[in-house]
Amino acid sequence: MANQRNTYLTQPDEKLLAACTVETYRASGPGGQHRNKRDSAVRLTHKPTGVVVTATERRSQHENRRRAIKRLRKAIALEVREKVRTPSDALRTVLADPAWPRASRRSSAYLVAAAEILDRLAADCGKVSEAAKRLGVSTASVTKFLSLDSHLLAAANRIRRRFGHKPLR
Repeated sequence: MANQRNTYLTQPDEKLLAACTVETYRASGPGGQHRNKRDSAVRLTHKPTGVVVTATERRSQHENRRRAIKRLRKAIALEVREKVRTPSDALRTVLADPAWPRASRRSSAYLVAAAEILDRLAADCGKVSEAAKRLGVSTASVTKFLSLDSHLLAAANRIRRRFGHKPLR
């Protein structure tokens, strides 16, 4: 059976947006000539996962929608856990990259790899050493990969806290 979360992470923006409830509204906050004067703030609720994100920074509803879609993909990767399966091609590609653990966050494989590493960490009760062993890499490289993105590190630390481990730094 295909990994449903990875499908959400890799499908085109239009298809991902079709699975969402889209709300526009006028955001509160400091005014100014470059702030929302119309209903340009965007809130996306991904129906299959229940993940909710917003984008309110720009006056353009289109720009806020683009930002919200990027945030939605990242939120799905960081929040939605799935049962550990055989590593996907995306994860194998990231792990095989000579620059590992410095994977580019702009790479299409990055969010899939990050999500699968978090799945592995959750399956191994928050133990980075166990997750690294099962992935075939060093503990230091997994820790370094997680620490490259503050949101990814926070998600890993939430998993570790759930199992009573100290946070990674």
